[in-house]
Amino acid sequence: MNSRRDFLQKLAASAIAMPFLSAYDALGNTDFHLSDNQGPVLRVAIMGLGGYASRVAEAMQSCKRAKITGLISGTPAKLQEWGAKYNVPEKNRYNYENFDNIKDNPDIDAVYVITPNALHHDQVIRVAKAGKHAISEKPMALNAKEGQEMVDACASAGVKLLVGYRMHFEPKTLEVIRMRQAGELGKILFFQGQCGFRIGDPSQWRLNKALAGGGSMMDIGIYAINGARYMVGEEPVWVTAQETKTDTIKFKEGVDETIQFQLGFPSGAVASCLSTYNMNYLDRFFLNGEKGFAELQPSTGYGPIKGRTNKGELTQPHETHQTRQMDEMAGIILDGNKPVVPVDGLEGVRDLKIIDAIYAACASGQRQDLNT
Repeated sequence: MNSRRDFLQKLAASAIAMPFLSAYDALGNTDFHLSDNQGPVLRVAIMGLGGYASRVAEAMQSCKRAKITGLISGTPAKLQEWGAKYNVPEKNRYNYENFDNIKDNPDIDAVYVITPNALHHDQVIRVAKAGKHAISEKPMALNAKEGQEMVDACASAGVKLLVGYRMHFEPKTLEVIRMRQAGELGKILFFQGQCGFRIGDPSQWRLNKALAGGGSMMDIGIYAINGARYMVGEEPVWVTAQETKTDTIKFKEGVDETIQFQLGFPSGAVASCLSTYNMNYLDRFFLNGEKGFAELQPSTGYGPIKGRTNKGELTQPHETHQTRQMDEMAGIILDGNKPVVPVDGLEGVRDLKIIDAIYAACASGQRQDLNT
């Protein structure tokens, strides 16, 4: 297996150019208050300068309450390129060996960890020990045990731990949740979540168990798990699951290609979900209640999300997901705001407990009881 840096360099290969909105004044100091009195700005260091980090960085240029003020990467060329692009001074650029020094940097409030799954655990704990808030991409760890250790480390350090659940702030998604909470759909009976695409390059880190922790379930399947929970509005109490693998070359031992799984909820509602790396055009949520239904398709892509209910088409305006996410997270960290659907570390652990149970169900063929 190649070194961690080699994998991170591959992950970084898809970085794209984007405009920069300066977060610094002429003296190079962070401007941490906005002119429109929206409140203090969350000063964020991005860790892992790869493809998704590029999307986040571009989106953050439109944020009102979050700005990029630091960079962390194992690739010097990336630090130089991104530093110039986003006007991040050299003193706010770090590598994976020395980023603990952020503890002495007042320009950084939080670190957004956007690295391969297996690295989140140790990196978030180091961020917490440095006294900075942590935002981890999902899944936040390889399993629930690791996730809980991250939660505990952040609690001990007195910092917040958030997870990159961008859909928790998406307007059409929130409208369906509002309708369900208001009783407009009646008693919820059934949820269906279909998440999948045909994955390409077999050498990428997402198909390496040591870095990804699994296969499609750790990347795309988690959307169906999380979606089932916030759409139904309950925590599941049991899970069954079945794995199908048609390509043992691309999907090696421990790297799942396709998993079908079912969840049972205390009210009697059930969910039927699919996670796959071998089928395209799968991005759909469907929620059925005694009085109505809601469908989102696409349901978790970068947008625009489209949806309809028994009352008609959903018309809430589209906003770039990562822009909305980072502004909302700034409000959570700086103002103590409470989102409609949690995005904290405990929310991440709940998903990881279900993922652990899904893998156990696939291996044993037996139903797994849950205590999330």
